[in-house]
Formats: sequence, C-alpha cells, structure tokens
Amino acid sequence: MSGAVFVTRRQIDAQAAHAAVGAAMHRAAELGVAVNVAVVDGAGLLVAFARMNGAFLHSADIAIDKAYTVAGFGFGTGEWDRVLAGASEAVRRGLMQRPRLVGFGGGVPIRIEGELIGAIGVSGGSEAQDEDCATAGIAALAG
Repeated sequence: MSGAVFVTRRQIDAQAAHAAVGAAMHRAAELGVAVNVAVVDGAGLLVAFARMNGAFLHSADIAIDKAYTVAGFGFGTGEWDRVLAGASEAVRRGLMQRPRLVGFGGGVPIRIEGELIGAIGVSGGSEAQDEDCATAGIAALAG
C-alpha cells in the first residue's frame, strides 16, 4: 500500500486485566464492600470483568462505563469537576448527559510509559472506596 500509515498501539492483555480485577476485588474485600470491576483496553473494549457476591446489579454497567469513559478521554472519572471547571453550564450539563459517560470517581487510566493501554472501572462502594480499589488493581500490574 503506497502512502499507507500504520500505528502500533500497545494494549493491556487479558492476563494483566484479570490480575488487576483480582487485586481490586481483594482490596474491596479488605474494605468490606462488594464491587463490580471492569478493565477495558485503550479502545474501550471490555477485556475483563467480575462481580463480587452481593455487589449492586446496576453497578456492573457503571463499572464498565467508568472504564469506557477513561479510555475515551484519557483521565480518571473523578477528574471531571476539575476538567470542566471553566466550561459553560451547557457543556457541563451536556457532557454528563451523554450515554455511558460517568462523571464521578472510580475509573482510572492504566498507562505504560505514559501511553494509555487500558482503564479500570470499579463501582459498588463510595467514590473514595471505588478509587481505592481501582488504584489497587493498577498497583498489582507494577509488581
């Protein structure tokens, strides 16, 4: 193909995604909460998912959508207030009404050498608990 341009993009693999899910669930158990955990690749496609016994049913979709939102924008779902601080009311309201966009904590990017390779979304606890579990999931990938 003359003139074709190809881009190689690193993605989280299934083994790493499942390790992150397991670590996030382990942290949730330590906190005494039941959560749903989702990991997507950099394109927002689901790679791994688990629901702890007793986790809220609707939190399953929320966890997946948190990860999807992060993959789409590249920053954590808990950062929306900061990102939209200077935006008009119409922009703030309009974005938050988009299907699958989650504007509260629990979705965190997964990066290697600064490159977004995936995201983790946790739902079922408080925002702080969800963020804590997501961070624990990512930490498991580092070591």
